[in-house]
Amino acid sequence: MLFPVGAILAGAWVLARPHASRPLARQAYVWQRTWTEPVRDAIQEHQSSFSGLAVLGAEVSWRDKVPQAVRMPIDYTWLRSIKTPLSLVLRVGPYGGPFRADDDAVAWLGQLVRDCVQDARTQQVALAELQIDYDCAEAKLDGYATWLGALRRQAPGMPLAITALPSWLKQASFRRLIAEADGYILQVHSLARPKGVDAPFKLCDPGAAREAVTLAGRLGKPFRVALPTYGYRLAFDGQGRFAGLSAEGPARDWPEDYQVREIHADASEMAALVREWTARRPRAMQGLIWYRLPVAGDRLNWPWTTLAEVMQGQTPQTRFKVELRQPQPGLIETELLNTGGTVFGGPVRAVVRWQEARLLAADGLEGVTLEQPEARKLVLTTTEDFARLDPGAKRTLGWLRLDRPAKVTLETEGRP
Repeated sequence: MLFPVGAILAGAWVLARPHASRPLARQAYVWQRTWTEPVRDAIQEHQSSFSGLAVLGAEVSWRDKVPQAVRMPIDYTWLRSIKTPLSLVLRVGPYGGPFRADDDAVAWLGQLVRDCVQDARTQQVALAELQIDYDCAEAKLDGYATWLGALRRQAPGMPLAITALPSWLKQASFRRLIAEADGYILQVHSLARPKGVDAPFKLCDPGAAREAVTLAGRLGKPFRVALPTYGYRLAFDGQGRFAGLSAEGPARDWPEDYQVREIHADASEMAALVREWTARRPRAMQGLIWYRLPVAGDRLNWPWTTLAEVMQGQTPQTRFKVELRQPQPGLIETELLNTGGTVFGGPVRAVVRWQEARLLAADGLEGVTLEQPEARKLVLTTTEDFARLDPGAKRTLGWLRLDRPAKVTLETEGRP
């Protein structure tokens, strides 16, 4: 899709050698609904690391079967300077039917497709692909195929791809559906409704992902695999029942008696999948597309350092160190540095000792508690409220002031 179109998206089903072994093509989604400076900066800085970027163009929802669209304010004028091939994604919410090639719903969607493609062309941005991300029920795949055939005619000559779920692969109607597309993106990440606050959570089950890729490979149609980089905040009420979640954007304010847990894509597991599929994968598997491109300030997504290592099949290491600073005589500050390749959240325990001086005052910053078990010993411990640190970032844990300059020593311990 974002690969050389003539070579990969010619529509031919791959029936030759069953397996391939070579570096995986890499792409990423740009899923932001507001084009801020950090979004532009991330695209500009990291575009050369990808063979293509897939940009969210519009979201469609339905009310009483009447469609409503939200168009994203894509900065096409700025995108002219981007040399990486660009795809446009239309996200379509659930629809119960009917599905006919000439009904009002598909006519409306067809107009949206034409408008979105024309906007890019008017701004002199050449799209490499149109991608439809439709939240379709398994029982409606035949209807989706009917729609897709009609939508394809709205953008003649434009490579067309769809997002598919692993459960679709076992449906007989899936073959008809992908026959209407040039390829598909197999989305192997999702979050099932949690059963309780203590239940195990996983955004991507590596075993299930492997099985889905094997099954997709047998179909022969060119496909890519979408892997996660993101996380969720999950909220549970006072009885431990699931109450809701938040992903992108500001954190929601939950009642005080609610428990909030975070779940993140496992970088080590994703790196293992990259290594395995680089060494051996179905020949129909054309590459990976990561959801989503790291952007500064996106606290529920991997930082760039983590994604860069995972894309190479490397497992990011968790490392940290605590250092002492003495900006003034008698004033000692403790500073935590993330020296690893992934986000660090602690906990950390730092023990500061000194000789021949008296403690005058001390304080811990947000998310850090203080304890003085001995006259010349102070213990700083991070709590659950301590904000996670990106790779390369640092933060002061706390400070202490002595009545005179003194020799100070430090002991630390911690884990991810």
